[in-house]
Amino acid sequence: MTGDTYQADVAGEDGEAGGKNVVAGRPRTMTSTTEIDSTIIHPGSVRINVKGAFIVDTPEEPGTPAGVSGTGGSSYHETKDIRLPNHTAVISHIAVDIGGSLAKLVYFSREAHSTEPGGRLNFQSFETDRIDDCIEFMRHLKDKQLALNGSRPGELCVMATGGGAYKYYDRIRQRLGVNVLREDEMECLIIGLDFFITEIPREVFTYSETDPMHFASPSTDIYPYMLVNIGSGVSMLRVSGPRTYERVGGTSLGGGTLWGILSLLTPAESFDDMLDMAAHGDNTKVDMLVGDIYGTDYGKIGLKSTTIASSFGKVFRMKREAENEAEDMGGLSNGDDQNRRQQQQSQNTDLTTTTQRPTSSRASEYARSRFSSADISRSLLYAISNNIGQIAYLQSQVHGLSRIYFGGSFIRGHPQTMNTLGYAIKFWSKGQKQAYFLRHEGYLGAVGAFLKHQPRNWGRRGSFETAGEGLEERLRGRSEEAAAAS
Repeated sequence: MTGDTYQADVAGEDGEAGGKNVVAGRPRTMTSTTEIDSTIIHPGSVRINVKGAFIVDTPEEPGTPAGVSGTGGSSYHETKDIRLPNHTAVISHIAVDIGGSLAKLVYFSREAHSTEPGGRLNFQSFETDRIDDCIEFMRHLKDKQLALNGSRPGELCVMATGGGAYKYYDRIRQRLGVNVLREDEMECLIIGLDFFITEIPREVFTYSETDPMHFASPSTDIYPYMLVNIGSGVSMLRVSGPRTYERVGGTSLGGGTLWGILSLLTPAESFDDMLDMAAHGDNTKVDMLVGDIYGTDYGKIGLKSTTIASSFGKVFRMKREAENEAEDMGGLSNGDDQNRRQQQQSQNTDLTTTTQRPTSSRASEYARSRFSSADISRSLLYAISNNIGQIAYLQSQVHGLSRIYFGGSFIRGHPQTMNTLGYAIKFWSKGQKQAYFLRHEGYLGAVGAFLKHQPRNWGRRGSFETAGEGLEERLRGRSEEAAAAS
């Protein structure tokens, strides 16, 4: 499909009254259930040129040249490459956003096995605990620079952001022998987000279980808004214009919290394993609901019977019930158990091998048998997501913001997470505020760092306009006009 044809199709969708909804000032296009699943699992590719950007939602092989691949199981290659078909200049840098849990890498390559001009941005993520794998991958990119984009290995520059840009600065420089330019994390997040929401159709969307995914059309009238970036922790930023932002809040309970606690409570070995378990779990076996307390809805204050009243609230009750059942069965009371331990201690001095575990430990095991690791995962995912959603609403209320964008690698296109965050914003704001999600949610900082190495309007519709008339200047002018009008 040609770019002109696709753009005409998009214009047709936006022109149909039945195919467009307006929520919080942004037009949206409806999608089918099949498209929702396909979009979340296979986000597609984005092609960008000076005439406008569009997503090619067709399966394509990664554009990474042969011989450049991840090392081991700690790496994940994204399929949602950003294509730059008209870009012919040499790109001699890569960008990496190193957080507490994940390192996100963005780099440019020419189209594999193609004689057409242009290329694509590729996306790769690594667990930060295995940062050496990420650095080794970057070393491969350095060695393959000529094949990737026509530049020489010695010309490679690394644009780094996130906390790891400082923690691993010396290690990256020593291993690669290249310049490493460190960029401000928050500024890179805003540059990346502004780029995506103003330039990429079918990038920003809303989601809920009751109202299927809707894509929001790109717009230059985007300020002010709030960015909730959910990584290991959570940062909340009020953005009032291009590169004009303020961190207004956050919470330490983020993706790292979920990962850490579930590492203790479940056999999951990766964050994706945890999300997969959560998708198959039943939190009602663990959480205490409003219906468990009232037996029905609490309509007077707007709480449904299915609303979570207490995360993990059933666990202690199940443990107590198990202890009572154990005592009723006989031979397992606290006194009997104590006598048994004393007898065994007199027969064997090795207390660590002969002492029976106390009744409470047995009761815990019995209670645990009533729910699974998947149930625990779903309960904790809901607890953290609900907490983030409510704090985000409160911050947006304080600062008068109706558009809330959720980014960061915590979400991963996970339906339960998006539904929980979206529902929290809708519930507390009584439908007056809107939660938005992105298909490239985890790469805002990396893309922002990548773009910072270029002139401010590189890769945008205004790229080749005269100085002072690019997109960023227009956005700044709009925000200043709005401020003057208010």
